[in-house]
Amino acid sequence: MEESGKERGNSRTISKCQEATAVIKKGWVQKGRSKEKDQDGRIQLSSSSECRDSLSQSFCIFCKREESCKTVRSKTKLMNILIERGKSQEAQSIFESLVQTGHKPSLIAYTTLLAALTIQKRFDSIQSIISQVGDNNYKLDSIFFNAVINAFSESGNIEEAMKYFNKMKESGLKPTTSTFNTLIKGYGIAGKPEDSVKLMESICEEENLKPNLRTYNVLVRAWCSNKKIMQAFQVVNKMVGSGFRPDVVTYNTIASAYAQNGEAEKAEHLILEMEKHNLKPNERTCGIIVSGYFKEGKIREALRFVYRMKELKVQPNLVVFNSMIKGFLDDKDQDGVDEVLTLMEEFEVKPDVVTFSTIMNAWSEAGFMDRCKEIFDDMAKAGIKPDVHAYSILAKGYIRAQKPEKAETTLTAMIESGSNPNVVIFTTVINGWCSDGKMENAMRVFEQMCEYKILPNLKTFETLIWGFGEAKQPWRAEEMLQLMEEFNVRPGKSTMLLIAEAWHGVGLMNEANRILSSGKLKEMTHQRLEKISEKQSNGVVISDQNGSKRSRMVWACSRSTCFSRNSCGIGARFPVICKTAFSGAGWCL
Repeated sequence: MEESGKERGNSRTISKCQEATAVIKKGWVQKGRSKEKDQDGRIQLSSSSECRDSLSQSFCIFCKREESCKTVRSKTKLMNILIERGKSQEAQSIFESLVQTGHKPSLIAYTTLLAALTIQKRFDSIQSIISQVGDNNYKLDSIFFNAVINAFSESGNIEEAMKYFNKMKESGLKPTTSTFNTLIKGYGIAGKPEDSVKLMESICEEENLKPNLRTYNVLVRAWCSNKKIMQAFQVVNKMVGSGFRPDVVTYNTIASAYAQNGEAEKAEHLILEMEKHNLKPNERTCGIIVSGYFKEGKIREALRFVYRMKELKVQPNLVVFNSMIKGFLDDKDQDGVDEVLTLMEEFEVKPDVVTFSTIMNAWSEAGFMDRCKEIFDDMAKAGIKPDVHAYSILAKGYIRAQKPEKAETTLTAMIESGSNPNVVIFTTVINGWCSDGKMENAMRVFEQMCEYKILPNLKTFETLIWGFGEAKQPWRAEEMLQLMEEFNVRPGKSTMLLIAEAWHGVGLMNEANRILSSGKLKEMTHQRLEKISEKQSNGVVISDQNGSKRSRMVWACSRSTCFSRNSCGIGARFPVICKTAFSGAGWCL
């Protein structure tokens, strides 16, 4: 009776979720109507004919008379401001609203839109913009041509870039050194640095233009991006011979090439070359070198260089410190973590949510959720608002510790704090209840996710399917396919295997074979299915019988504070990780 009651409860929950699905889908469809998408999910610009039809119905009176429109000018100016602030998508939205409100974009507006889309690497829209500009019979200027050439160059389509370069000259417009710099960059992106050199030579011979410092730097980048550092140095020598002095950008480009090639030590030696030219390394130079050592797994070398940064009078940023903390935690090196935290104090660099989350994660993975929660609480006391990642670390830790109720409490606290949960943390909590065998709670959390209009993904559904399989309710597992269809989530091979395993788990091989034969899985044999059932379900975190999985390295608190009351501003105190305590409890280091 109790089991049948639970089944009826689960059926009601699924029914509720299906009702919620309809509401969610309606909201998402309405939201999506403003921006059409193709099959790949890419936003498509309206065609020129659609624009004309829309504009002809509600044209602004000034735009209709082909006069200068104040609104178009102000919106175009705003687009440029947004692009300068790194908000290219918002600039695109301004353009779209301009069209939708009955205004005719100017050539400058189209040029600005092209720049915004280039930054977003939306190269598929280039031809559409060119067509719309052509349909409007605008007289193209050099600024628009340069924007088109830059867009094609950034996409690596150097053939199209050269095509519009030639059209530019045919139109009687004279290319500038900046135009050639863009083309040189394009050849580099296209993997043709040799052609970049030929183009540079033609600047002097045919166009009677002189290369500038940026020309040489772009050429250096062209060689470096193709891992030809020796040729890059030849360009530097030619630069000096032409009367130009290399700048920090020059050396940062070469240093980055060394670092990406696993030669961080050579990148560091460039500092001596810079000093010969009376140049000082900047924050970016040092960041490249530190990240290079990290890439090579030389965390101690990275720390040594950070000490050197004090001598170079360059302030390490928070990204550098957070990366080192994570590196030392991954290496189970408490002394390194302690040293980094001390350096942060000396440089007066305050921790952020990433700093706290990184150390939280170490406690969580070691299985010490009390410590993890302490750091989480101290983060809030320090005036730092936890983000979704911090909440997810806490929730995931509770799931490891087989405490799904605390994971759900964490989710609730996140929502009450005003933070927006995502599909990851909801799926994490659902997984916890599935692991605990309480499917009514798992479905309740799923229903809550639907209420918050958060779309479940394949991982969410496969977690529920696995849970119903473990609960010996294979028919409920199969019912998930209907919900997946409602949410337009396509089941994969792993999904069908989980459902087949659920039927197999209750001894109904005919049902299992039915599922296998329906999902292009006819080749699966009975023996293969038995092997699958012995394994943990794919992609689902399952706690072991003895409790949560614990790391071999167990950490304890060696230092009561990470930062003094003065350095954190509001007295943030949180434990730093140590390997001395708990040694008497039988843990191995």
